Formats: sequence, structure tokens, C-alpha cells
Amino acid sequence: MAESLPLEMLTYILSFLPLSDQKEASLVSRAWYCASRNALREEKVRYNIPMSSASLPAIKSLGLWGISCINLTNLDGSPTSHQVLQSIAYHLGPHLQSLCLSGGSPTEASFVALILSCPALRSLDLSGCNSLFASGMLLAQPKMAQQVQQALSGLRELNLAGLRDLADLSFNQLSSCTPSLERLSLAYCHLTFELGSAWGSIGPQDSSPSQLSFHNLLRFVKERAGSLRALDLSGTGLPPEALQALGQVAGLQLQELSMHSCRDLSTEAVAALCRQQPGLTSLDLSGCSELADRALLAVSRGLRHLRHLSLRKLRRLTDAGCTALGGLRELQSLDMAECCLVSGQELAQALGSVCGAPPPLASLSLAYCSSLKDTSVLSLIPALGPSLRVLDLSSCVALTNRTLQTICTYLTPLLVLRLAWCKELRDWGLLGLGEPREEPAQGAQLHQELEDHASGPKDSSPQPQGPSLLMLQALQELDLTACSKLTDTSLAKVWDWWCG
Repeated sequence: MAESLPLEMLTYILSFLPLSDQKEASLVSRAWYCASRNALREEKVRYNIPMSSASLPAIKSLGLWGISCINLTNLDGSPTSHQVLQSIAYHLGPHLQSLCLSGGSPTEASFVALILSCPALRSLDLSGCNSLFASGMLLAQPKMAQQVQQALSGLRELNLAGLRDLADLSFNQLSSCTPSLERLSLAYCHLTFELGSAWGSIGPQDSSPSQLSFHNLLRFVKERAGSLRALDLSGTGLPPEALQALGQVAGLQLQELSMHSCRDLSTEAVAALCRQQPGLTSLDLSGCSELADRALLAVSRGLRHLRHLSLRKLRRLTDAGCTALGGLRELQSLDMAECCLVSGQELAQALGSVCGAPPPLASLSLAYCSSLKDTSVLSLIPALGPSLRVLDLSSCVALTNRTLQTICTYLTPLLVLRLAWCKELRDWGLLGLGEPREEPAQGAQLHQELEDHASGPKDSSPQPQGPSLLMLQALQELDLTACSKLTDTSLAKVWDWWCG
């Protein structure tokens, strides 16, 4: 019956399957093969293509499938790379939407030729492509720049992270070719800051040929304020004055801002940003070591529609600051890893403090939070709600089987659970067999019992008496790295449950 379905309908049905199952479905018949290829294309699956002559037949096949997202690896100026790029331009270029050249060393000529063959490009990743910008003459010829601008007229996302040779002139030449740009990353580029009132009076003629300056970036942001929605300035050393100047640009309505490892940022600057850009839905303040509880309070008060918040490595953040999280009712992902003063108790109260449904939190990371204990986690987990899909408690070394069993009881829809280096986890907790009364004698007895059942018939295997990993039927990823008190026997038993 499935063979008689139209290809479009079969493609739609297969699109609901995980990637691994789609690959299996492609082996059923030619019709299913074609449908699964279409489903993969629609899901924007990214294909890695090595710069090798062995890739040429695959590139031709990918072109027939209409693949739109690729990542080129080992790209350099060799004749082989040039041949592969020509093949990509011919077979994939017309329908390519996302192109990643990260870390490659293309020549300017090969880069321009490839771009001109990709009129539908929406995302371009040039992070680490230092060879393109070393001369400072990229797209310096007006005629070539005009052709590239036509090809990149629909580009929405540009990643220039980690470019040590990026300067004002080369940035201006490239950005002028992307009139529809919405997302820009300059993470870990060397930005220079000359603070002062002269920022607003500097024009393109003052651009530097040898360095990337904040005043030039600010001019670009002012020109694109109406369309720019996401900005990544992580690792640029952004000072408070620069952040305030950025936030107050007229007409700028950012939705996403990343300032990871901008260690000089102050609470006052963050508070001003929250007032100036209240429409932010994603904010990354990880590693901004000067920030503490008052910064989180400012975020909670000013960014009511925030969905993604990263506070990793804020070692001055305490439980008192976590109380403010209750005001973020649309929060979907929260990363507080390596916040060593956070115990989780106030976080539990914050998530359950407002009447009605809890925030639709889908991802929570408290990894490396050394103050986290069973008591706080046991009160936190029931407050997380049924939407949670990813939970990372790696290296929370004080957590025991009580935490694991509470997770198994309340968070059954979990897809990803990370408990690496939680060294107090034991076999009986994984299997839900009840805590042995005496150690180590009972522990040895339990291990022997599991060994006996493992070598005997499957029907005689001990069944869970309480919450166990068997209850996490949707689980796709489980990390138990360095949980030294777990044995092979219990892990084998869990595997039998899931595969039985």
C-alpha cells in the first residue's frame, strides 16, 4: 500500500522519523529511497565533503538529490581542491542554501567563483578562513564586488569568527555585498576600542586597512539597524561603554546577542542593555566574570520574552540571583554550568513560584555545579515540568541514586541525560532494585545476583521494583562516563531492557 502513495506524501510521512530510521527506510525500495532523500533535504541535513577526488562521484549524486547544506573540509589552494570546488559549483551551486568553509584556506579566485555559482545562498560560514583576508584586498575590485553582491543578495547569516586578519576595509567590502544580512558573528576577532564621543562622527573613509575597530562596526550596525537581528561578539573584550553604545543604536531591535567571555562587562551595562533591547529572546553571558546576582535580576526584569539564557562560568552568581528566574515565563533553555555557588534550592522555588504552568523549559544544564546536592535537586526536578528534553548534571559529584530515581519518576520524556562523573551512582539505582541494607556484603550479593541472571534465561532477570532507567523510554543519549561505582553488569541489563 505504501508503494502506491504519492512521493510527496511518502516524503512527508518519513520526515517524522529520526535520521537513523530514515536511512533504514531508504533501503526498502526505490520509492522509499527517493522519499527519504527528499525528507533529508527538507530537514537541512548538513553533508561534510572532503576536498578529495574520491568526493567527486558523491557530489554528483548529492546534486541529483538537491542537497542544500554542505561543509567543506580540508580546503586549500591545491589543484584537487580547485577541481572539487568546480564540481560543487556545477552540481550543488544552484540550490545551495548553507555553505561552511570553516578553517579552510581557499584562494580568492576559487572563493569568488564558488560564490557566484550559489545564487540561493542564505548562510555562509567563513570562520577561520584567514587566507582570504590576509591581503586585505578581498573584493577590492568594484566589478567583482558587484557580481558577488548580486549572488549574495539573499544572504541572511554570515560567520566571520576567529579571523585574525579581518580589518575594517575587508569587512566593509564583504558586508557591502550582503544587503539582506540579519545574523553576524565576529566572535573572537580582534576588535579595537577607541572610546570617546567621536564614535558617532566617523564615516567609511576613516576605516582602517590593518585592524578591525569597534567604531567601524558601530557604523555598520547603525546602517543595518532595521534588519540586523543577531550579533555574536563573544571573546572580543567588549567593554561596558561599547555595549551601551551598541544597545542605544536607533531602530536596532536585536533578538539574539552573544557576549561569551567578555570579562569586562559590568552589571550596569547589562542592565542598560536590557532596557534598550527588550525584545531579546536569546542572551549569552557565559564567562563574563564580573557579573553577579544583580545582572540576573536586571535580565529577569527587562527581558520578559527571553527564551535562551546562558550563564555558564558566572562564579559570582549565587542562589539569591536564581530567584529572579521565576520572572522568565517563556524560558526554554538555561545553562548555568560551572556556577559553583549555585545549590539549586532557590532555582527550584523560582520555577515553581508563579501560579499556573511552569516555564516551557526544554534544556537545563547545571554541570560542574559542585554545590548541588540531592536535597535541592529532589525539589527542583518536579518543578521542571513535562517539556524538559535535555538535562545535564555532569560532575555534580555529590548526587546519588536518589536523584537518578527522581529523574526517572518525573522526567520520563527526556531525550538526553548526562550524569558523567557522578561517582555515587550505583547499580541498584539504575535498575530500580531497592537500596541494599548493608554494604559491602549486600552490594556483592546484588552484583552476584545480576551476574547469575545475566548468564541465565531472560525470563528470570530481576524486574525493577522502583523507578529505573527503563522508565525513560524516549531517551536517545545517556552519559555515564566515569561513574566508577557502576558495573558492566547493570549497564548490560539496561541495554537488554532497551533492546529487548
